[in-house]
Amino acid sequence: MPIFSSLASRALAFLFAATFANFVWAQAPQPPEVAAKSYLVLDLTTDQTLAERNADAPIDPASLTKLMTAYVVFQALREKKLTLEQELPVSMRAWSERKGGGSLMFIDTTMRPKVDELLRGLIVQSGNDAAVALAEGVGGSLDVFVGMMNRQAQAWGLKNTAFKNVAGLTEAGHRSTARDMAAIAAHIIRDFPEYFPYYSMKEYRYNNITQPNRNLLLRRDPTVDGMKTGYTEAAGYCLLATAQREFPNLGAAGGAGRRRILTVVLNTTSMEARAGESQKLLNWGFQAFDTVRLFDDGKPIVAVPVWKGKEREAKLGAAGAVFVSVPKGEGGKLQTKVERSDPLVAPLAKGQRVGTIKVATAAGAPVIELPLIVMEAVDQAGLLGRAWDAIRLWIK
Repeated sequence: MPIFSSLASRALAFLFAATFANFVWAQAPQPPEVAAKSYLVLDLTTDQTLAERNADAPIDPASLTKLMTAYVVFQALREKKLTLEQELPVSMRAWSERKGGGSLMFIDTTMRPKVDELLRGLIVQSGNDAAVALAEGVGGSLDVFVGMMNRQAQAWGLKNTAFKNVAGLTEAGHRSTARDMAAIAAHIIRDFPEYFPYYSMKEYRYNNITQPNRNLLLRRDPTVDGMKTGYTEAAGYCLLATAQREFPNLGAAGGAGRRRILTVVLNTTSMEARAGESQKLLNWGFQAFDTVRLFDDGKPIVAVPVWKGKEREAKLGAAGAVFVSVPKGEGGKLQTKVERSDPLVAPLAKGQRVGTIKVATAAGAPVIELPLIVMEAVDQAGLLGRAWDAIRLWIK
């Protein structure tokens, strides 16, 4: 199983919810020149933004919109509201997408494609007609489905995103940002790994029409495994791409693991430009930074004395496996400092916070700060044990 889908994903959730982290270096690696209006490079193994430009500027997301369309469909599948083998009708509204001039799966009202086929048409062929058919199948109407998309964006705190349609057509008020699009893609990867292989498909044939995936990197870089392209006249050529590469010391017991980086480039001038700029950023992210496994899942960092407890020591550590990306060459120079409450007096509950773990560079610049927690509960000692430790504490 890829490391990202197991320990790293738990660590990421932990980092999101329970920590604050500042990544500061005296000389951060400078990203390459990028011919895009806005871009972002996100290390998904550590949830660190490695580089960005205008990442919060509102843009027309074009067919990157279909990332959220797919997410809502994936949710419906998980909730058993429909199945992959279920056939859906093709409405006149879905068929009328042919008049819009955008990308199509080429379905018509005489067909009843399966949900699985429509997802391939949505993701690989970027079919606007597939987007409408799926939205109607899940929400009953386009307005209801768009409401579901917006509620999901709000639940994630994506304040700069608002959807007006399911396909990414240019429309007043339909907007997002590079950062928000990266967040949606990250949720697909983390929440629905079983459906992520759709994004790796290089082509799809339906109704005797074979269409290639417009993500050119899928055929150029074997480590690229997704995700989505977009184009409208207003948006320019956009690409959200992600790749996994083997990296030393990320696996259990220091073995190799897989590191994932995601890039977003918006408003470039051509299909070739969006592929080239994305490749440039992916290579830079992997080459300029090392991802370091700081702590293993479930393994204590320190064992310290406990007063009035059945056990004489408490095992303390982080809440899960922790990874951090640092400029290349800095990984071996990191310093870890544990600050804790003293004295520790039983009872201590598993997961109880008793201090802070601070990691810094050799020069003292902070890298990450994490709660120090109790790894195994420590119950109170008996009456005599508590009394004896009370005397010892008083003398101390």
